[in-house]
Amino acid sequence: MASVTSLSDSVQQHLASALSATLPEAAGADPLLRRSDRADFQANGILALAKKAKANPRELATQAVSRIVTGEVIEDVEVSGPGFLNITIADKAITRNLAARYADDTGRLGVPFAENTGTTVIDYAQPNVAKEMHVGHLRSAVIGDSVVQLLEFTGENVIRRHHIGDWGTQFGMLIQYLDEHPHELDHKASDDLQASGEEAMSNLDRLYKAARKKFDADEEFKTRARRRVVDLQAGDEHTLAIWQKFVDESKIYFFSVFEKLDMEVRDPDIVGESGYNDMLAETCRLLEESGVAVRSEGALCVFFDDVKGPDGNPVPLIVQKSDGGYGYAATDLSAIRDRVFNLKANSLVYVVDARQSLHFKMVFETARRAGWLNDDVKAFQLAFGTVLGKDGKPFKTREGETVRLVDLLDEAIDRASAVVREKAQDLSEEEIAERGAQVGIGAVKYADLSTSANRDYKFDLDQMVSLNGDTSVYLQYAYARIQSILRKAGEVRPAARPELELHAAERALGLHLDGFAETVNEAATEYAPHKLAAYLYQLASLYTSFYDKCPVLKAETPEQVENRLFLCDVTARTLHRGMALLGIRTPERL
Repeated sequence: MASVTSLSDSVQQHLASALSATLPEAAGADPLLRRSDRADFQANGILALAKKAKANPRELATQAVSRIVTGEVIEDVEVSGPGFLNITIADKAITRNLAARYADDTGRLGVPFAENTGTTVIDYAQPNVAKEMHVGHLRSAVIGDSVVQLLEFTGENVIRRHHIGDWGTQFGMLIQYLDEHPHELDHKASDDLQASGEEAMSNLDRLYKAARKKFDADEEFKTRARRRVVDLQAGDEHTLAIWQKFVDESKIYFFSVFEKLDMEVRDPDIVGESGYNDMLAETCRLLEESGVAVRSEGALCVFFDDVKGPDGNPVPLIVQKSDGGYGYAATDLSAIRDRVFNLKANSLVYVVDARQSLHFKMVFETARRAGWLNDDVKAFQLAFGTVLGKDGKPFKTREGETVRLVDLLDEAIDRASAVVREKAQDLSEEEIAERGAQVGIGAVKYADLSTSANRDYKFDLDQMVSLNGDTSVYLQYAYARIQSILRKAGEVRPAARPELELHAAERALGLHLDGFAETVNEAATEYAPHKLAAYLYQLASLYTSFYDKCPVLKAETPEQVENRLFLCDVTARTLHRGMALLGIRTPERL
């Protein structure tokens, strides 16, 4: 189905025609239309046009109004103040527009799907091999997954990349220890991904602690471990085989955590630091030969005029260390080359902690100087803030340790299950457990996504699973309430009735519903899931107001019952689709 023209776009077209007829030089000018609490929409663009044309803005506005066609879409226009236009939409236009969205059998609610768009590589959810995922991994995963959903929904070709930490000196220690204790990673087969994932991490954690203890206490082992790092980097077959065991074992664990987070992470999308090893030497050669990087005290460095240390001396990006080893910069620059030249990406998006902003600023600028990034190929760091505890400090356990991600998710599920059990009317224990997981994980995701990514936010589970306020539970409850009404309606089906006058609460709900496509496109274009979250919260709030003021099943006439059921169903479909774009489930019953 073709996309549906929004009411704001229709009004925009009417105003543009009236303005160009009134003032020919105004052709193509923006009427500056926005929602208003004084009318349905307000247009403020005439003030700037009048100033440019040296005309009286109120007179110009009055002339424009006389040329606006009212009836089908616009019911009334009045001039306000110095030349604002207050516009009221016809009730039938609101209902017809929503009916067109409702008739979209693709489930897109009339949101346009752009063909032949570019290719975006999005780098998110970057755990480390042989290490537990902690609360710091939460934001990259949740924000990245939602941006992927938004971009794919609006038509972008998206390539996912999980740049896992699977290389480095600690692997020498781990590989050597496992080579000397070959059964440390053996574990029982399990069909349950969660159980096998937890066991995999338990084994890795135990092995890491044992290897570290031996490394610190045994000088001969320390020497053997360091030799193993050299073997690993040289591509020794036996060493690589043991390294691969670590990667495979870690993936079992990663997949179990991502499944708990209700996120799809596919094996081919996991391309860790090791995936770029073969490119590192060439990356350094290209940078050095082009003069982008220079040797300084034996290291290959890139310098920047605006990056200086506390002593006032330049702080370079070190691409290759003086001992010949490669740093993160070499890997990140090689990844850019791969993504631009092999994957043919137009946009590179990195969902990475704001504390790494300087590193990525230097990496991106280096890639621009090298010609790998340009006006047609851009890189963007979607920097996110820190997860804080209720005390406003970085989230830690009472012992001062970083909070394990699985513990945090399990607690959210337990809290949510208690809320569901309290409200449950006719749910079995199995259904309560399923809803508890959907509500708990949804609560964690929504708390993150309803905050602008670059801001810190407080992790407060009591607030997150509350039925009141700006929470996912409030939105899920609104959706479940609508499903209950639709079930109670029995044989009576939702149907749009454009001939009916609308109550003020129906109008407010309908006009907001019409803004869904615009919001989705804005959130996708700006990589801003929080804008969609804000829209959905307002939608649930407007629905609550409508529900309180407009009886649905006990409306005055059969036609009004059908029309209100229709408004309920469009709201439910919009909540369902919008929440899915945030990676959150909407249970039919709560």
